[in-house]
Amino acid sequence: MKALITGITGQDGSYLAELLMEKGYEVIGMVRRASTESFERIDHIKTRITLAQADLLDQLSINRIIEEYHPDEIYNLAAQSFVPTSWDQPVLTGEFDALGVTKVLEAIRQVDRSIRFYQASSSEMFGKVREVPQTEKTPFHPRSPYGVAKVYGHWITVNYRESYGIHASSGILFNHESPRRGLEFVTRKITNGVARIKMGLTDKLALGNLDAKRDWGFAGDYVRAMWLMLQQPEPKDYVISSGETHSVEDFVRLSFEHVDLDYKKYVVTDPRFVRPAEVDLLLGDSSQAKKELDWETSVSFEELVRMMVDADLKRLSESG
Repeated sequence: MKALITGITGQDGSYLAELLMEKGYEVIGMVRRASTESFERIDHIKTRITLAQADLLDQLSINRIIEEYHPDEIYNLAAQSFVPTSWDQPVLTGEFDALGVTKVLEAIRQVDRSIRFYQASSSEMFGKVREVPQTEKTPFHPRSPYGVAKVYGHWITVNYRESYGIHASSGILFNHESPRRGLEFVTRKITNGVARIKMGLTDKLALGNLDAKRDWGFAGDYVRAMWLMLQQPEPKDYVISSGETHSVEDFVRLSFEHVDLDYKKYVVTDPRFVRPAEVDLLLGDSSQAKKELDWETSVSFEELVRMMVDADLKRLSESG
């Protein structure tokens, strides 16, 4: 089996590449041409995968990479994935997260409709939630340009599935984290800040809305669900979540407690980090995935927090 992963240099891409190689896949990673390359997350597997240049904004390059490598499966993980940036760059976010999906699907339609396709949808599509918990049937009400673009990407995937018979599935993934999460995301910002405070490198951690509630899981568990979706006889969309909700303040408290510190002495609220339109509560119901994919989480919320704090402490210690 041969799989093409867009966004292979990201958190999910790196974990998915590891999983697929364990299962005997040949892995091709699609990367954009850049003057500076950042392969930190895949350095340990770089010699065992093939990296090929193409761009979600360039239809011809996507067609060419599919024609050259003939993948059996395509996992579209590439995106402008940082929600705050989507307000500053809404057009670019739409081009990558909405039209980019269309271009990959159109390439499959033109080149080889037997390719199985996975689209990385997001719990941010639910936004101002209509019901709790959220299921595959919950209406979308996105509250950011990122969420809006992801809704387009989700529905264009459904459209190509129904119009052209492509085995195209979307994973509506709720928040999933790991030590490979980017430093700009709130969870990694917290664990890195806690590690820096513990090591005496700083004495404050500035955050936005501590009351926002999210459904957090481990990225390594969630990429397994992606693979399982493409092994099903029929394509379908699945909510992937832990089924538990915790506030940002919960994440902060547990992180500081892990290093025997009281977060109230170090955390300050900064209005700059508050979203223009907040998503207050996300809680997913992954019953369908558990039943049909036989998928379960293996890392608890508490274990995830400790894992991330320990990784940042180790990284800072090793860097001197």
